[in-house]
Amino acid sequence: MNLVAKKIFFTKGVGVHKEQLASFEMALRDACIESFNLVTVSSIFPPNCQKISREEGLKILKPGSVVFCVMARNATNEPNRLIAASVGTALPQDSNQYGYLSEHHPYGEKADKAGEYAEDLAATMLATTIGIPFDPNTAWDEREQLYKASGKIFKTFNTTQSAEGNKDGLWTSVIATAVFIMK
Repeated sequence: MNLVAKKIFFTKGVGVHKEQLASFEMALRDACIESFNLVTVSSIFPPNCQKISREEGLKILKPGSVVFCVMARNATNEPNRLIAASVGTALPQDSNQYGYLSEHHPYGEKADKAGEYAEDLAATMLATTIGIPFDPNTAWDEREQLYKASGKIFKTFNTTQSAEGNKDGLWTSVIATAVFIMK
């Protein structure tokens, strides 16, 4: 059987609870994907896959469904510790080719830095696949311009959630997720 997603949506969330698993559940609830049996997969954005809004995607999926996703997640019970979870996306100009998703789950990075890093990871993986030469030591801003100027990379973006650990030491979880829809 060959399962290829037809649609994809992105979501993120944060949760806080005295138990780590429950804080993860709260993050899933915040992202509105708690009612699905999530199966994490590696990081390919399928060819001809349509990006839709979270609201559109949630109308299609049924509670209890097995749903494939790419998920970045992080958790801490250290007060005030900065955590983030980010999914970066890089799409080729030719929608008949596949793109890349990347997961990044750092400590001590704000959302913008974590998102930029995840986006860079995805774009670099795509660039190496489609033969765009680059210097990995060049700053992301410069490489982003090079990638887009090549005419082979259409778009890059990220979905990122960050949070500071709860001041009272409760577990804080963050997730960023790309959710695949097979219909």
